[in-house]
Amino acid sequence: MKTSTPNRDSIEQPQTQKIDRVGIIGGGQLAWMMCPPAQKLGIDAIVQTPSPKDPAAATAVEIVLAPVADATATAQLAQRCDVITFENEFVDLEALSKLARQGVCFRPSLESLAPLLDKYHQRSFLQDLGVPVPKFFTLTPNKPLPELQFPVVLKARRHGYDGRGTAILKDWDSLKATWQDWLKVNWDKSKQPSLLLEEFIPFDRELAVIAARNASGEIAIYPIVETQQEDQVCRRVLVPTDVPPAAIERIEAISRTILEKLQVVGLFAIELFLTRDGKVLVNEIAPRTHNSGHFSIDASETSQFEQHLRAVSDRPLGSTAMTCAGAVMVNLLGYETSNSDYLEKRQQLMQIPNTRVYWYGKTESRPGRKLGHVTVLLDGTHADLRKSGIEVARKIESIWYPN
Repeated sequence: MKTSTPNRDSIEQPQTQKIDRVGIIGGGQLAWMMCPPAQKLGIDAIVQTPSPKDPAAATAVEIVLAPVADATATAQLAQRCDVITFENEFVDLEALSKLARQGVCFRPSLESLAPLLDKYHQRSFLQDLGVPVPKFFTLTPNKPLPELQFPVVLKARRHGYDGRGTAILKDWDSLKATWQDWLKVNWDKSKQPSLLLEEFIPFDRELAVIAARNASGEIAIYPIVETQQEDQVCRRVLVPTDVPPAAIERIEAISRTILEKLQVVGLFAIELFLTRDGKVLVNEIAPRTHNSGHFSIDASETSQFEQHLRAVSDRPLGSTAMTCAGAVMVNLLGYETSNSDYLEKRQQLMQIPNTRVYWYGKTESRPGRKLGHVTVLLDGTHADLRKSGIEVARKIESIWYPN
């Protein structure tokens, strides 16, 4: 299935009227962290979210209480704001397209999101663009499997995040068993198969970059970060990364290519692999603010959340320069099922020098759920920042996780 992408003749132009009211579809922690910089910029943030207990409900100027996929509620949201943006990519493009045809302004545009929401389409788009990606295939029932070299990675084509919908498989038996289990849950025979199979990359580092573009074509790229994952869930982020300058130049070039090809108005996160021989491959694109950019709240002149708002509201993009030598961000993930606010642990974390603790206010903890994050600003030379960051991360995790 081919997906269309914008061309130079369809470049979105800045709006003639001032944008001071931004709607956000979604009310989780990403929208919550967007609200303070909105106030700083003189922007009213209005969220569409299903529960008054969601994190952003406490900080938004107005709330439309409705599921994020409710297009009727999004039409109500559009009446209250100048432009609509997204907290996550789990949206119904077909339903929103009807609103776009009626003049509702979405940023990023629905056209720029279209090639990215399905992981197979995203891979195909990047490959057609000449961006290096792992080898990939679709899995279709009743058709022969491709010739494979194990391990391989199996992914849901839609709605996978934080390790959900991703499995690393070491042999044929585990592949076939996992495939059959997923098809029972995910596959609708009237639709396309929902599974993507790709080669496993024996990477040296996992990296990420945050990049923004506004309607005038201005692009701002943040320092490349190293992300450290466990069970396909990000545990910590280190910035800056000590990868070779050639790799940094390649990643920045890839970022510009993607944003310009899609004519993005907003902020994207691009996750990448760096191989042991110095090659860079794109893993995934998240068309929104992202966990790998949380360090920017405390360690950059302009946070990723302010930058996104600047982009979608036709304001000049801010500086992405670091305000410190380096930083480490550690996710506070749920490790049990409970209703605790973990106040004692948070107080211990705040005793670490140069530390900022962000608690998302979620009322229920469960294993793997993102409950908050900690950012620590680092001093020192570039040569020892990575080592210092890892040591601080281990200290944080020794306080947060039992045993």
